[in-house]
Amino acid sequence: METQMQKFLPEGWNVEKENFNLEQLYEAKQNGTVMQGFVNRCDENCNLQISLDRDIIGIIPRNEMDAIHQDDFGMTKQSICKNKVNQFVQFKVKEIYDENRLLLSRKEAGQEALDWVKSDLQEGSVVNGIVKNMRKFGAFVDIGGGITGLLHIEDISVSRIKSPEERFFVGQKIKVMIKSIDKEKNRIVLSHKELLGNWEDNIQDYQEKMVVEGTVKEADSHKNGLFIELKPNLVGLAEYKDGFSYGQKVNVFIKKIIKDKKKIKLLIV
Repeated sequence: METQMQKFLPEGWNVEKENFNLEQLYEAKQNGTVMQGFVNRCDENCNLQISLDRDIIGIIPRNEMDAIHQDDFGMTKQSICKNKVNQFVQFKVKEIYDENRLLLSRKEAGQEALDWVKSDLQEGSVVNGIVKNMRKFGAFVDIGGGITGLLHIEDISVSRIKSPEERFFVGQKIKVMIKSIDKEKNRIVLSHKELLGNWEDNIQDYQEKMVVEGTVKEADSHKNGLFIELKPNLVGLAEYKDGFSYGQKVNVFIKKIIKDKKKIKLLIV
């Protein structure tokens, strides 16, 4: 399965090759090779234009854009098209009209990637991803061939966050785990928190009486303490103090590590 995973890297993950000569393009058409290029224009008919070489232009028509419906967040077709300008996309060579003009299909590349998802990917598989969009409820991550999965906000880290922007930025390359696959509806749910190490792994970097930096998350329900994030999957409780806000960086003194209860007692200094 590693070979297939490498074949369907997320769009923009591997950008070592973006220009192709005519011989390579004919060979790619014959073999059905999935290729990757840089979009430099969206025309008035919502077609994508890709510069394959100095004098070779590839066109992805609007009807060859997607293998499956991607969540467009209410954007118009023109906005969706323009959103792909200055981005890498994957495609197959569909037709070569002459030495300077080619018809490309992102849909065919996406369909092959979708077949890979349905046949080879399993729950628990770890794959490469690129963050494509974010909303308050989570992040949309391209896992290969333009196939997008949803990473819910509660699956980003054990420590609670209010927005995915606290962890990621659009275009960031991340690892994700396949949480579930609905093969009938072509829906993929992802997770990231399992890849950040468990409590036992993360506590190895800390000892009692250390002073370290943390991030204020929130007060407990009775204002008896403040939850301080030391790592995305590691949170301790400090004695409550007024004047601290969510997301604020603070220095804390590690007062006690209680390993059998997975608890850390802290003091803000």
